[in-house]
Amino acid sequence: MEPRELREASDEELVVRERELTETLFLLRLRQRTNQLDSPAKVGQTRRDIARIKTVQRARALARK
Repeated sequence: MEPRELREASDEELVVRERELTETLFLLRLRQRTNQLDSPAKVGQTRRDIARIKTVQRARALARK
């Protein structure tokens, strides 16, 4: 996910996307524990995407103050 795309998204879209990624991360970790995960790199990529979303949300919150 591109940071530019995240900056252009609305606050509601970011919340929805974060929730989706959090659920995906849970499922990826579950598959990883049961040795059913094809690509372990997906866990790290999903974590980074969540961090990017949270960074954009935090920057917006600070800009509102």
